[in-house]
Amino acid sequence: MTHEVLNQVPPLVGHSTTDDPALIEGLRREGAGWAEDEVREVGRLAGTAEAQDWARQAERHPPTLQTHDRYGHRVDEVEYVPAYHSLMETAVSRGLHAAPWADDRPGAHVARAAKFMAWSVDAGHGCPISMTYAVVPALRQSASLAATFEPLLTSRTYDFGLRDPATKRGLIAGMSMTEKQGGSDVRANSTTATPRSDGTYELVGHKWFTSAPMSDLFLTLAQAPGGLSCFLVPRVLPAGERNTMRLMRLKDKLGNHSNASSEVEYDGASGWLVGEEGRGVRTIVEMVNMTRLDCVIGTSMGMRTALVEAVHHARHRHAFGKPLIDQPLMRNVLADMAVESEAATTTMLRLAGANDRAVQGDSQEAALRRIALAVTKYYVCKRGPVLAGEALECLGGNGYVEESGMPRIYRELPLLSIWEGSGNVAALDALRAIAKEPHTLDAYFEEVQQAAGETRLDDAVARLKKELTAFDDIELRARRVVELMALVLQGSLLVRYAPTAVSDAFCASRLSRDWGGAFGTLPSGLDLAPIIDRATVTVPAPA
Repeated sequence: MTHEVLNQVPPLVGHSTTDDPALIEGLRREGAGWAEDEVREVGRLAGTAEAQDWARQAERHPPTLQTHDRYGHRVDEVEYVPAYHSLMETAVSRGLHAAPWADDRPGAHVARAAKFMAWSVDAGHGCPISMTYAVVPALRQSASLAATFEPLLTSRTYDFGLRDPATKRGLIAGMSMTEKQGGSDVRANSTTATPRSDGTYELVGHKWFTSAPMSDLFLTLAQAPGGLSCFLVPRVLPAGERNTMRLMRLKDKLGNHSNASSEVEYDGASGWLVGEEGRGVRTIVEMVNMTRLDCVIGTSMGMRTALVEAVHHARHRHAFGKPLIDQPLMRNVLADMAVESEAATTTMLRLAGANDRAVQGDSQEAALRRIALAVTKYYVCKRGPVLAGEALECLGGNGYVEESGMPRIYRELPLLSIWEGSGNVAALDALRAIAKEPHTLDAYFEEVQQAAGETRLDDAVARLKKELTAFDDIELRARRVVELMALVLQGSLLVRYAPTAVSDAFCASRLSRDWGGAFGTLPSGLDLAPIIDRATVTVPAPA
């Protein structure tokens, strides 16, 4: 033995990811307190060494594509390591996928959002979980398809393998929308859909991004005689024959390694029309709402995970004679990140509550969801990668190595800003809502007005209204306007619901703009201790 290991941080294991006051407080506030035990059970499981090892294995051993069998027959299958299936089985059995659509209890969608955030071990397998959740409202545009497949999509049984969907105990769904020439501009899609005499359509074309290609069903867009339309495409046809979806290659991605993303060719594939011909975009609008919400959930999850790791490291690492967490500048950095994370989590849960009530038919909450989701998707998902980079830096070189888990978070978070419309798309969509559905802006200001009386918030609201009075160059200022809308919404929610220390720090920095360009630039005079305490989890002492 040449040296003794000193001043290294113990593993962050054995804790619960639901040791998060903002998460539990929001769960109760948004009408899902009945699910607290379920949420906490997921949080305890996420903190175990076993679950964390599943995530490590799924990341280190990504899926592989098998296009042909040994005899030369096309099989178009993706192979995963067992750890991936353990992650999927856990998520499905706990109802993180489409289960809320089969649950009439108020708060069911809030409970699912909280569990999704608590199950923070691996983001990649969350992609098919999220798509399965999102497909249901779109599928309901066709009553017969919904009657056949919705019970299986909401089933809590994970049943992997390519078989006739109707014969399985549970289904996973995916999306196959974008093409090389269009990206977010799905109206530029060139895939064709030709009607057949049996009521199906024949699809021919190439899709640029099809995530989770071993899913059972896919929503896809194609040009039918009546215009761009939405179709449900199974991997296996009702008679048991493989549909002609050819997996051309898997994408070599920055992150999201445990999830397979593929290029797919439809070579005369069979699909069922969902909704009406020519109304494909309108058909998938509700699906986009759900996946955008999951982008916000996933970013909030990544922020919180990175923050907790940074605080844990700072509590146990010593430098210059005392723990890092006792160093004034490090406390500023940690508290600043904690404010950002809590603002994201609080807003996410408010949106989950709006979504839950919108699903139940509340038009006011639907209006708020429409605009606030676009605004929040833009801003929170932009902030995620920045916070992840700062949290990684708190660990120094220890955070730059793969074993720390921080690089995985850092690589993952940019995806959530890109998925379902990157920054410009989300910002312009918020402006589109204001222009075409002005009642959504009314709903936004009615929500914000409930926190009126906080001077710094009131001043920010006044600045926002001024920004919204001029429309001559509004597209040029879209990011500026939508960022301010996001900050005002976050500030209003923190003023109403968060401890004074948190809301005071947010208002002083984000709204009064006494803040720098990096984390760790909070002004003097704030009470940082309770902010950091809310980002601290309890880890059992080593045996």
